[in-house]
Amino acid sequence: MELKFGLGTPSNLWSLDWTQRQQAVNEIASSGFDHIFMADHVSFRNGSGTDGFVEVASLSQLHPTIGVMTSIYLLPLRHPLPIARQLASMARIASGRLIFGVGIGGEDPHEMEVCGVNPRRRGVRANESLEIIKGLLDGQSVTFQGLEFDVTDAIIKPKPKIAIPIMVGGRSDAALTRTARFGEGWVGVWCSARRYSQAVEIVASEALSLGRNDINWCHGYQPWVGVDSKDASKAHATVKQGMESFYQIPFSKFERYTPSGTPAQVAEQLAPYVEAGCRLFNLKVCCEHAQEEVALGAAVVEELKAYSA
Repeated sequence: MELKFGLGTPSNLWSLDWTQRQQAVNEIASSGFDHIFMADHVSFRNGSGTDGFVEVASLSQLHPTIGVMTSIYLLPLRHPLPIARQLASMARIASGRLIFGVGIGGEDPHEMEVCGVNPRRRGVRANESLEIIKGLLDGQSVTFQGLEFDVTDAIIKPKPKIAIPIMVGGRSDAALTRTARFGEGWVGVWCSARRYSQAVEIVASEALSLGRNDINWCHGYQPWVGVDSKDASKAHATVKQGMESFYQIPFSKFERYTPSGTPAQVAEQLAPYVEAGCRLFNLKVCCEHAQEEVALGAAVVEELKAYSA
């Protein structure tokens, strides 16, 4: 089986000048990664965030062939029509290179509230958005009346020549149902390999009941990983610091699902997910020196490839 690999946008990338950014993305592309992925937050915790769409569009123009992925784009915070236009635009400027990873967020309910979205409605908004977006990208004139969105005779042209795959992130059973209805893959996070295997089976079963039995599924897993070439304790410390700084909650909440160690040790901890059905790994690499993220991530990729032989 063939595995696909994505690398989280290096932490120092946007502090580099233009030439250095191109060099950094060239290094990623030549190091065994299929794509670069970018998270998305409008105003997370203390107001931090990045616009995932803006960043993947920028990344796509730094290299002629590297894939890009939003993972995970917070769909409920936006209206589906502008999103469909963004996707159609990406289909022109980076044809065949975008994976649209979406989810509903929720780690910070206040982020939803400041965007005028009721956190309790985010699942409904995501489902309605995906139905509208898929219709628009299929070239249809879409009329839709739902609980959150109403559109009449909406059209987005041109239709993408190459279909944009949708992957749905989330830990809940609702996310799996959303994948079965709308996606080409599920992106798991913070779960055991056993739960991962169960999730893959749930998606397949629900998709079959919906008549979606012809999907070439590509399920993913997106872990933060702490990596050091020699010192496992140092790797553990760097990922602990990185996650606590970002999420502002104790590392103990994530630790059991967060691989750390040397590249071989990290790959060994991720290997059970391959057996469970994972075909795409998105690695958010934490290490002592930012300039080593690509090389250490690539070393994990090489180790992981052995488990797919």
